[in-house]
Amino acid sequence: MPPVLSPVDRLWRRLDVCGPYAPLALLFLVGLPLLSLSRAALMLWQSERVAATGIWPEMLLQGLRVDVIQLSLLALPLLLLAPLLALRPLWPFWRRLAAFWTILAVAALVLLEAASPAFIGEYDARPNRLFVEYLKYPGEVFSMLWTGFRLHLVGGTLLTALAAAGTARLLRPWLARPPTWSAARLWLTWPLILFVCLFAIRSSVDHRPANPALFALTGDPMVNTLILNSAWSVTHAVYGMSHEARSSEIYGKLDAAEILDEVRAARAQLGDGRPLLDDPEMPTLTRQQATVRRAKPLNLVIVLEESLGATFVESLGGVPVTPELEKLKREGWWFEQLYATGTRSIRGIEAVVAGFPPTPAQAVVKLALAQRDFASLASILGDHGYESEFIYGGESHFDNMRGFFMGNGFSRVTDQNDYAAPAFKGSWGVSDEDLLNKTHERLLAKHAEGRPSFTLVFTSSNHAPFEFPDGRIELHEEPKGTENNAVKYTDWALGRFMAQAKASPYWQDTLFLVVADHDIRVRGDSLVPIERFHIPGLILGADLQPKTVKTVASQIDLAPTLLSLLGVDAVHPMIGRDLTREPDDLPGRAMMQYEQHYAWMEGDEVVVLRPERAPAHGRYDARKKHLEAAPPPADAAARERRALAHALLPAWLYREQRYRLPEKR
Repeated sequence: MPPVLSPVDRLWRRLDVCGPYAPLALLFLVGLPLLSLSRAALMLWQSERVAATGIWPEMLLQGLRVDVIQLSLLALPLLLLAPLLALRPLWPFWRRLAAFWTILAVAALVLLEAASPAFIGEYDARPNRLFVEYLKYPGEVFSMLWTGFRLHLVGGTLLTALAAAGTARLLRPWLARPPTWSAARLWLTWPLILFVCLFAIRSSVDHRPANPALFALTGDPMVNTLILNSAWSVTHAVYGMSHEARSSEIYGKLDAAEILDEVRAARAQLGDGRPLLDDPEMPTLTRQQATVRRAKPLNLVIVLEESLGATFVESLGGVPVTPELEKLKREGWWFEQLYATGTRSIRGIEAVVAGFPPTPAQAVVKLALAQRDFASLASILGDHGYESEFIYGGESHFDNMRGFFMGNGFSRVTDQNDYAAPAFKGSWGVSDEDLLNKTHERLLAKHAEGRPSFTLVFTSSNHAPFEFPDGRIELHEEPKGTENNAVKYTDWALGRFMAQAKASPYWQDTLFLVVADHDIRVRGDSLVPIERFHIPGLILGADLQPKTVKTVASQIDLAPTLLSLLGVDAVHPMIGRDLTREPDDLPGRAMMQYEQHYAWMEGDEVVVLRPERAPAHGRYDARKKHLEAAPPPADAAARERRALAHALLPAWLYREQRYRLPEKR
């Protein structure tokens, strides 16, 4: 009577037909159902948005195609080594290598799928380039995860460990398998198997191989990411990061002359009379004479607030958790239609501090060619005798902020190591009240020195896991650690700081900008959720008279506007508008980068550029807070070309190193 075989042994008897490729076959047998089940579970979780698209069967089918691509990518390294290592003399080494690689591949797939629900809940997308970027800061990120996402962290670790252990158990019989294929059979079959693998990776007979844009089947970007798997999403993020300099060319191409012609035409359309200097090396170089004349230029303080979207400002249609900001808005220039350029803090820094437009690449704060001689408010003001300082409550090396600032005009950085006895310290550093107390202390010291100054202050309490000291505010809701409570706490700290500033000698000589870096958890079911790019902005201080700015404006417009209000004449390469020069009824324009979608908005008319697809047109209803699809307007081609030029410009300026100040004569 033949021995009774276990299910694992029966499995390997069937896999023996694959010879040295048996572990790769096992990878597909395990990986395909695993990824499909994960996708189905995520679709059930997001069933309302998935059902609204009406394509759930196609999502599952196309998702299977993506899974084959990813598993083929994972199989490729081992497959390339097979002709050299899967021979009889090296067979023991090949068995161990193939088993190790398969265990590692399955564990990685499970880890990324286990991380997906928390990531989608936070960022409305599968793990992407942000996931990769955060890996560079394990200390800060682990602290955040342990405090705010402990269940996800522990559960994901356990699932990954179980997957690795289970795969190792399945592979145990393989480690005892003798070689069954001759060298001739291996070499004869290898080209065919390699061809099949490469074709599966390409997954297309078209001019271009399959990429995430091919699977953008709906108008809801989050639902489109569900069609992918998280490993492929991260793989493409890494690939995209290695091609930063030409990232915007996913939308189309224009040569440099065409780009600059369109940008100049857009300036004229907005009635921008500031002269461009005739400098072929720096073609956007602008001579800006301040519209406000002062005997002595004012100091500047920018309070960049973490994740303070319009969703937290009642008068902008949000939750009533910023009462101090609502009071302060009556005292200065209040922006009703100000839009962030992106969804990350460094994108906000790039726009507010450097006036630099967005691209699908990383913000220039982290890019190599922008680490010195890159134009910024600090370098512009430095030419006028200003001393610039960055004050932060956390570790300033995060996202390369310290490196970028110190290489581009800032002379001092104050971070969490400079707080002697903070009232509270959380995952992201000291509390915002400690931050603003330190800011007040530094402003008093600078006033005593008598030298003009620019101070950039970056808050952090409104960042998951939303930690702040007890007893400061009446909570908006329970439990304590929510975004609404954290925003209310930061607002309390801001009101307290502004009261101190008004009672201080530096107030009359200082202009303040309070603005968000971006909104929290930017998400929506439109190609670009413009309502989540809407942010508050307020300029006040010194002798500034109250005003409501109604035009559509972008973060990149703030720096040129501030220069005029400070009374500083400057030559700079920023393409943003000086809003002190514009009539109140100008429709305005803004630009927004949302993953790989780029929105160009003029008034309420919107063009959305998409990778390898025709631009989409829509109309943004500010009252309903939604981008509605609309037929292309009569001048659609001109708008699309204008949008494309502005999407291509920043990558070209960066790549050619044209975004700098003229050398001092």
